Amino acid sequence: MKFLDLAKVYIRSGAGGAGCISFRREKFIEYGGPDGGDGGRGGDVIVEAVDSLNTLIDFRYQQHFYAGNGQHGMGSQRTGKDGEDKILRVPVGTEILDEDEETVIADLTEVGQRIVIAKGGNGGWGNLRFKTATNQAPRRANPGQEAIERTIWLRLKLIADVGLLGMPNAGKSTFLAATSNARPKVADYPFTTLVPNLGVVGIDDVEFVVADIPGLIEGASEGKGLGDMFLGHVERCAVLLHLIDGTSGDPAGDLTKIIGEIEAYGGDLAEKPRITVLNKIDTLDAEERAFLTEEIAAVAEGPVMQMSGVSREGIPEVLRALREKIDEDRLRHRKAAEEADGEDTPWQP
Repeated sequence: MKFLDLAKVYIRSGAGGAGCISFRREKFIEYGGPDGGDGGRGGDVIVEAVDSLNTLIDFRYQQHFYAGNGQHGMGSQRTGKDGEDKILRVPVGTEILDEDEETVIADLTEVGQRIVIAKGGNGGWGNLRFKTATNQAPRRANPGQEAIERTIWLRLKLIADVGLLGMPNAGKSTFLAATSNARPKVADYPFTTLVPNLGVVGIDDVEFVVADIPGLIEGASEGKGLGDMFLGHVERCAVLLHLIDGTSGDPAGDLTKIIGEIEAYGGDLAEKPRITVLNKIDTLDAEERAFLTEEIAAVAEGPVMQMSGVSREGIPEVLRALREKIDEDRLRHRKAAEEADGEDTPWQP
């Protein structure tokens, strides 16, 4: 299945059916009167988050979605049939943006979340509705409300606990393949990873989700390389795992470049907890490891861990550090939710 994280779709809700002008004409009934029914209501366009999808590829082949129109009212006080709703099923983590690609209409982060993105028009009243004591034979009815037509963007941001960062060939895909059942492409040339990958990683009987995105290079915020188009997939992560290639020749410089691109991206990405790891230590001797770790720590302004995705040296320690950061983030969110619930609870004696 191909990966697609941005799609433009055109939607239209259903128009309401027109009301009916009709009069009752039956044998042996001396006084007839109006009996025109109301028009049916138009269908809504609904976006729903489901658990079985992880890409927006379906919206590459179909971009137009129309809800059903309401049926016109009929005589004998018959109301027209309501139009059918149109439901767009999207992966969890999908943002719905307005046509300007900036205004966020909704963010679907939980399974089963729904939002009506275009409401169907109400059906028009039939002439029976206009009957009064002074106007017992009204010859008027309302037309149904018109449909709502709009263009929206769907943008998928993967929901993961850990986001992998690093230059091309920093060993992100190797780490994901070594710690999970995911099988990302691994090769010895830059930009092996072209689309984000997800993997479920376990340590000490605890599992969490890791997202691997294509590598960043200097100038990614200006569109160089694959740009920063995939950084949105690590916005929701609890912690960032920054892998640095120990064989690159300038690991400290690589760290500086990535931090600069994250800060240029904006949002709160640069403020997220980050674990810095010197990768590929299987190719370094003890003296080189100590020197590079000290050099990187000066730039990172914090501790630097060591790891090798090939020999698996240091991987358990890195996974435990990630789990600790994830637990801290979940505890922080739980406390915030409890405080919010406490504020909403009315005082009781």
